[in-house]
Amino acid sequence: MSSKPIAPLHGRTIIMTRAQEQQSEARSRLHALGSNVLDLPALVIGPPDDWQPLDDALADIKTFHWLVFSSANGVRAVEERLQRIGQSLANRPKGLKLAAVGRKTAQYLEHLGAAVDFVPPNFVADSLINHFPVSGFGLKMLLPRVQSGGRTILGEAFRESGAHVIEVAAYESRCPEAIPEDTATALANSNVDAIAFSSGKTAAHTASLLSHRFGSDWLQQLETVKVISIGPQTSLSCEQHFGRVDQEADPHDLEGLVIACVKACRSEAETCPPGSG
Repeated sequence: MSSKPIAPLHGRTIIMTRAQEQQSEARSRLHALGSNVLDLPALVIGPPDDWQPLDDALADIKTFHWLVFSSANGVRAVEERLQRIGQSLANRPKGLKLAAVGRKTAQYLEHLGAAVDFVPPNFVADSLINHFPVSGFGLKMLLPRVQSGGRTILGEAFRESGAHVIEVAAYESRCPEAIPEDTATALANSNVDAIAFSSGKTAAHTASLLSHRFGSDWLQQLETVKVISIGPQTSLSCEQHFGRVDQEADPHDLEGLVIACVKACRSEAETCPPGSG
């Protein structure tokens, strides 16, 4: 009888930096591959400073041709605000089409019963622009987005194509106050193999949190830790804050991020044993 194969992340410790409310799926996927997962929730998702711009846009929703979502957080916020006025994305005006950047964003819309009209082949904003099914000329488009720190490429590109674009804050992602104690201890003891970033903001906030916890030499805590990025823009942020990226997800979603962790840790295994950092 052959022995049971060893899970690809057996004995590995990986830090996940997704927002607290987004941790469970990432944790379960990594656990299934044998990893010990430590949380470093580098985002706290909350409401924008002012709901009025979004509420005003949604009150006028019948005048829009496209509603473009770049994250599930935006979907959640829009659905909640629509519910307040007795409407929903599932029962949106017939002339309003939905576009979603990313598989998870599209799946969340489907979960709400809101059929998605367009999802780009690659899960990044640039792909949505390059593959958008119609010319933007003459269209009125609503783009709910994060209040601060997000990219403006979607709005800018659609405006250049002749669309009338309304961008409104649907949520804000803020930095937590501190790192969980068990995660900080593992980093201090060099017991971490990889740290995974799901956005540029998680990288920036993590740098701030590590600096606050470990002081001016905080980068030393990551010297033997693989830095994993979910996509090109996150990689740019990792390069800016950590000076490197060891592996980038492909595809640029949670599944790709998990696969990138496996690849990075397999590479690391050639030079050091599990758990050695």
